Amino acid sequence: MRVLFTSFALDAHYLGSVPLAWALRAAGHEVRVASQPALTRTITAAGLTAVPVGDDREMGGAMSGVEVDDAGTPWNAVDLDPARPEVHSAEFVGALHDMLPKAFFAHVNGDAMIDDLVRFARYWRPDLVIWEPFTFAGAIAARAAGAAHARLLWGADLFLDQRVAFLGHLAARPGGPHRDPLADWLGEVLDRHDLTFDETVVRGHWTIDQMPVSIRLPLGEPTVPMRYVPYNGTSVLPGWLRRPPERPRVCVTVGLTARDGADYLVGSLAGLFDALGDLDVEVVATLNAEQRERAATLPDNVRAVDFVPLHALLPTCSAIAHHGGAGTWSTAAAYGVPQFVFPSVWDNFYRARRTAEIGAGLMVPQDALTPAALRGGLERLLAEERFADGAERLQAEMASDPSPADVVPTLEKLTARHQEFDA
Repeated sequence: MRVLFTSFALDAHYLGSVPLAWALRAAGHEVRVASQPALTRTITAAGLTAVPVGDDREMGGAMSGVEVDDAGTPWNAVDLDPARPEVHSAEFVGALHDMLPKAFFAHVNGDAMIDDLVRFARYWRPDLVIWEPFTFAGAIAARAAGAAHARLLWGADLFLDQRVAFLGHLAARPGGPHRDPLADWLGEVLDRHDLTFDETVVRGHWTIDQMPVSIRLPLGEPTVPMRYVPYNGTSVLPGWLRRPPERPRVCVTVGLTARDGADYLVGSLAGLFDALGDLDVEVVATLNAEQRERAATLPDNVRAVDFVPLHALLPTCSAIAHHGGAGTWSTAAAYGVPQFVFPSVWDNFYRARRTAEIGAGLMVPQDALTPAALRGGLERLLAEERFADGAERLQAEMASDPSPADVVPTLEKLTARHQEFDA
């Protein structure tokens, strides 16, 4: 079987697919990974074969200055938590559907990328295409090659949740949206390749879901659950991480995406670590040079590192404080680490709320994150045993899902069922 993975060129959105690509390769299948040239080194560093397509896009400013409502809410402050009633309103889902296709999806799936990927798919003839859920180029290429295709989720399926609500309002019409900008954009692209639009271009033939059941958002789609296996890219274990910590170790991080220009995830670092200086803990803070400068003077118990693989660090940690990103959250969950989450955008709010609700951590919105709040949250995670118990339950729940190797036979059967040989 030939399997083509696709992702736009952002490490944080790609890395979660590597263990499944390894599993398919180890099972004897041919695997290729297509993305813009900027991701080539990350792909090949994982021992996989890269297919550079299209041209590089500046990701950090993809939606710079875009507002999602009349109140002037910036796109990077949108909360998609479905627990908020307004998230499913006609106004909200209409605004999001109007914004994302032209301001984001068309940017990260540029015409050159889509055209190159379609040409490659028609040449290589993959049996299965697995695509990152924003990388619609993968679904288009699959349609062009007559391949089965599936979305590989890195978080709860909040964007399909929005899609379902939008289509409901579109069908009802009065007071709701009267056109479908996502279908319009995809239809134009597909037409350029003599293809037609249907909802599988948005949803895939099925979905591979890496979220544990407590965080998973069931929407009635055909779904293959799969255990999240942490992979953080090319890594070297530093000397200090080869010895057990002498006191409780705490990680503080804002994740990989912030390093790629998503400064909105960082918040204010000034004085944030000062509040931890007299705690009897070892703090490991992952800060690049710019973030390190903004943090100013650090207390003696804070070790600032430019990068350390979380899959190596977190098994030694008693707690973690972070922005709520999918990879960071999932790695902490996989190792049973209590989490203090300070979300600021999109799906991070939902993960943070559910983490607190199931007793595996605490949350404070980023705009309420103060040095005192950070200190108080970490003190509670370390002192109250219920958080460690909740994190262990979440870890066990995650471990109960089939591994990437275990799902390969299921993917083989689904691929045979969905291939369209007459494309």
